[in-house]
Amino acid sequence: METRGEPVAKSKLYSLNSGIVASTTKEWLAKRGVTVSQIAELVMFLQQSYYPSLTLEECEQNIEAVLSKREVQNAVLTGIQLDMLAEEGKLLTPLQEMIENDEGLYGCDEILALSIVNVYGSIGLTNFGYVDKLKPGILKVLNDKEGEQCHTFLDDIVGAIAASASSRIAHRKQAEIEEVIGPPLD
Repeated sequence: METRGEPVAKSKLYSLNSGIVASTTKEWLAKRGVTVSQIAELVMFLQQSYYPSLTLEECEQNIEAVLSKREVQNAVLTGIQLDMLAEEGKLLTPLQEMIENDEGLYGCDEILALSIVNVYGSIGLTNFGYVDKLKPGILKVLNDKEGEQCHTFLDDIVGAIAASASSRIAHRKQAEIEEVIGPPLD
């Protein structure tokens, strides 16, 4: 900030407790009707054919690891806030109508979700595209446009969290295999 061309010193440096961001993320997901166990079912859907001994508990642990990342928390909070503002009619037109109706040509919801998936690589990307198209489990519920809540961003965010946890599992399972039998030969 400047007044009359001279810089004004800030009285306090900005600081936000990461624990508050993490707990708010989980709180907002719960308030929007999304549980870790519902996301874990998506992860099982994506990975069980590759890892038949995979458990829901493993899926939940990997979801928690994904949710512990600040960039994921930022995307979750941003998307949920935009959905809530659309529900309240507080966005300007035409953005209000695009988000409120989850317009097909509006791709910013997928782009925000991709910021989550990008942390976890190409397996996460392909899994995201797959669940985004099929909308299994909780994604079908979130994508239902009949209720009063708007989930334009949240359905993609939940799909991205599941896809990212799936990618994390795939990479960890490969690491386990390599520790047991050694790295693949060229």
